[in-house]
Amino acid sequence: MTVNIPETSRLKFKFVTERDAEFLFDLDQDPMVMKFINGGIKHSRERINEVFLPRIAKFANQEKGWGLWQVIEKVTGKAIGWILVRPNLFFSDNPEFDNLEVGWRFFQSSWGKGYATEAAEAVIEVVSKYEEVTRISAIAVEENLASINIMRKLGMKFVKKYLHKDPLGDSEVVYYEKTV
Repeated sequence: MTVNIPETSRLKFKFVTERDAEFLFDLDQDPMVMKFINGGIKHSRERINEVFLPRIAKFANQEKGWGLWQVIEKVTGKAIGWILVRPNLFFSDNPEFDNLEVGWRFFQSSWGKGYATEAAEAVIEVVSKYEEVTRISAIAVEENLASINIMRKLGMKFVKKYLHKDPLGDSEVVYYEKTV
């Protein structure tokens, strides 16, 4: 059985696949969107196809709701961003399958409208129903106050600041979490 995220009053959701490469590329073309991810560097089509899509495929599992969920504004029908769901520390030797990491990336035109919080709440509502899931977490660089604000709106609390190890590069982050 595949998981689907129910529509909210303003948003609908679609599971991201390799057919969504153009959407992923377009989103990553705004230096402001990329500011806290890699210092504002736009991703090339090659990087989307050769790095990002294979990386998503490693943790994507629609039966559990893991992967990227494209967020679509119902009124316009436009894709405005995505919500990520995967086991915390997935790319480490000790992934936490009881702790799902959520993340988000949205077009700048949709910032400040509550879309990321609304979308993350809808996704969390579904993926946290699995018995093995006991926690939901998120990370951000400390300067990304907008993302930290979303974490707080989602009911997450600050746990620690640490060096997050990732095959694509390590970064100093703040870690927020809530029990479900």
